[in-house]
Amino acid sequence: MKLVLFGAQADALRKEIEKHPGLKLVTTEPDVVVCYGGDGTLLAAELRWPGVPKAPIKNSRRGIRCMPHPPADVIQRLAAGKLVRTEYIKLECTMRRSGQPDPPRRLTAMNEFNVHMGRINSAVRYKLWINDDPFHGGQEIIGDGFVISTPFGSTAYFNHITRGVFHLGIGIAFKAPIEQTSHIIVPEDAVFRVAVTRGPAVLAFDNSPDYFDLGKDDQLIVRKSDQPATILTWHVMTHPSDEF
Repeated sequence: MKLVLFGAQADALRKEIEKHPGLKLVTTEPDVVVCYGGDGTLLAAELRWPGVPKAPIKNSRRGIRCMPHPPADVIQRLAAGKLVRTEYIKLECTMRRSGQPDPPRRLTAMNEFNVHMGRINSAVRYKLWINDDPFHGGQEIIGDGFVISTPFGSTAYFNHITRGVFHLGIGIAFKAPIEQTSHIIVPEDAVFRVAVTRGPAVLAFDNSPDYFDLGKDDQLIVRKSDQPATILTWHVMTHPSDEF
């Protein structure tokens, strides 16, 4: 099994991995990415190696998405093929810019897509459709922005906004809307379409260093990605929002 080590202190696992003849450290084309850090390390690894199985080992005071067991035990279990392969849905966002001939850009996220106002003293305005049905009677929504989240990501920013998590589907949470608007959970085959009616706004996703400015008439289409994220966990996960 070919492994890549990922994380600021991941090299500390090298000697433990070398004890197992069936494990080979490589720099390219890994079978598994061994993440050593916190939740952000796992998200960064998925951005860099999308779809490649990840074995996240906790090396942080915080983090619920990394196995908290001793690294030697996790590596032994990995070598023996006893970690559980668990798939988590990801989201795909198609970004269509108004008046630009460039092909639409497609991004994927394991946690969420996050749109926020581009100026701290200026709300973002937008309209939302779910499966082409206009939300809120087709009225413009005014606020600080919104988050579209997977169940995996519902323990992150979505939870900070709603104080809740969900186990199935896709969720959208609204940031400080002028009119009281509750969050929504829809089936995972639903499609969100958002049109910015007044910016500026900024699109970010997971912990990617890349972000994108949005302006009037720019549109986002968010749906379930065809490619899931695969994580190797210590035991069977009952819900995708459960701690590791």
